[in-house]
Amino acid sequence: MSVRRNPRSVALALAATLALAACRGDAERTAPTTPPPPVSPISPEPSPSVTPPVLPEEPPPTRGPAALDCVNGWTTPPEGSPRYRQPLGIIRRTTGVEGPLVVVDMRYFEGPESPPSDKGYLLVVQRWYIKLYAERDPAFQGRFLVEARRFGRGVAAVAPYDTHGFRSPDWIGFQWHSADPDPKSYPGLPGRWSGIPYDFVKGGAGLEIPGLPEQVEGCLDGT
Repeated sequence: MSVRRNPRSVALALAATLALAACRGDAERTAPTTPPPPVSPISPEPSPSVTPPVLPEEPPPTRGPAALDCVNGWTTPPEGSPRYRQPLGIIRRTTGVEGPLVVVDMRYFEGPESPPSDKGYLLVVQRWYIKLYAERDPAFQGRFLVEARRFGRGVAAVAPYDTHGFRSPDWIGFQWHSADPDPKSYPGLPGRWSGIPYDFVKGGAGLEIPGLPEQVEGCLDGT
C-alpha cells in the first residue's frame, strides 16, 4: 500500500535541508584555517621536577698556581677563544644538547696521561673542567671533564651539577661496549650516555686506574 506524501511537507523538509547546508558552509568558511595539532596516540610522561641551577655568589677564580697535584697550574680560557669553545663543542657532540650553554666555571690544565706513558703523544694531555647548564633546558646541568690528545678527544667523565671537587663516586666515566650501544639516562647526570658506567675517580669497568693522574687531581680543588 503506497503512502502519499504532502507536497508542502516535502517542500518544507527540502528548505530546512538547504538552510542547514548553508549554515554549515558559512561555518566552514569562518573557521580558522590553521589545522589543529595532531594528537599523539601515546600520552607523554609527566616531566620530573627540576631544581634550577644554583649560581655562585661571586665569580669563580680564573687562575690557579702550579702545585704538586696541579703541575702546570690552571687557567680559565678567554670567553669566545678557540680554547674556550673547543670543549663546549665536544660536549654538544657527545650529549646532543641544543641551544645556548651557560658556563658557570671553566678550567684548562695540562698534565700526563693516566697511567703515565713514555709515548710522545701521551706526555701532555689537554684537559678542561666545565660546569654548565643549558639555557633553554634547566634539566641539562652538570660538570664535565673533557680530554684532548693528539689522536682523539672527548668527554672523559661527568658529574652532577651540585657536587664539588674530584671525589668518588661523583664522577662517572663510560667505557664503550658493543653489547650496550644505546644511550641511557642516569639520575643526576645531564643527557644520555652509552657504554658501561664506572667510577672515574677510582677506576673500574676493566680500567683499574684512576681517571686523573695525581699530578693534576688538585686542578679541581675548589670547584
